[in-house]
Amino acid sequence: MAEQHTAIVTGGASGLGRAVTLKLAEQGVNVSIVDISEEAGNDVVQEVESHGASAIFVKADVTKPDEVKNYVDKTVEAFGAVTMFFNNAGISGSGKKFLEHSIEDIDQVLNINLHGMLYGIKYVVEAMIKNGGGSIVNTSSSAGLVGQVGVGTYSATKHATIGITKTIVAEYASEGIRANAVAPGATETPMVEEYMKNNPQAKEVAIDPVPQKRLGTAEEVAELVAFLLGDKANYINGAVVPIDGGFTAV
Repeated sequence: MAEQHTAIVTGGASGLGRAVTLKLAEQGVNVSIVDISEEAGNDVVQEVESHGASAIFVKADVTKPDEVKNYVDKTVEAFGAVTMFFNNAGISGSGKKFLEHSIEDIDQVLNINLHGMLYGIKYVVEAMIKNGGGSIVNTSSSAGLVGQVGVGTYSATKHATIGITKTIVAEYASEGIRANAVAPGATETPMVEEYMKNNPQAKEVAIDPVPQKRLGTAEEVAELVAFLLGDKANYINGAVVPIDGGFTAV
């Protein structure tokens, strides 16, 4: 890997992506912030620069392969290499039981959470191998480990995220690639807040089965992601790490 780390963070303008971006910036990592929201993305660039790190924003719809390839190309052009990738962009879906999902609902979640995630891995791993390797963290979910009501299509994509994480390790660890996944439970992010706003009793329902009796925070997840991306985790490969207050342990 290059001595100076450069990370790509998808969904980097808000929620977990923003928290990870700022945590990496504190560690002196250059960051390429990828998001659909240009205004929010440029705001995060300014936050990164206030930490003394360098950043660029690349607007991208992760469902479009050419735009995914472009964010990788722009990052390499700006910083010379990609050594870290937080593959994070995603949506939760409608919050309805699966048979109530429209075909449009299913396709939207699959396109962003599954196709966008796979396209990112394809183009980032290609770039990393050219440079001698790199580290990937994919965002799964507690819904990628167990079944949960109201998130059927989302859950399917998050189970798939774990599958591709382990496959990449099996196929490319010998070429210097590390790939791990994090599986957050209900966490205080804009996506979860929006879901709970549309489902008034959702917060109580989410907290009740959590042994620690609270939601997680984006900053807690960011600490874990930054560790897994970094050099101190060099022998951790193919792991799926729950960060859910004990929800999937009981």
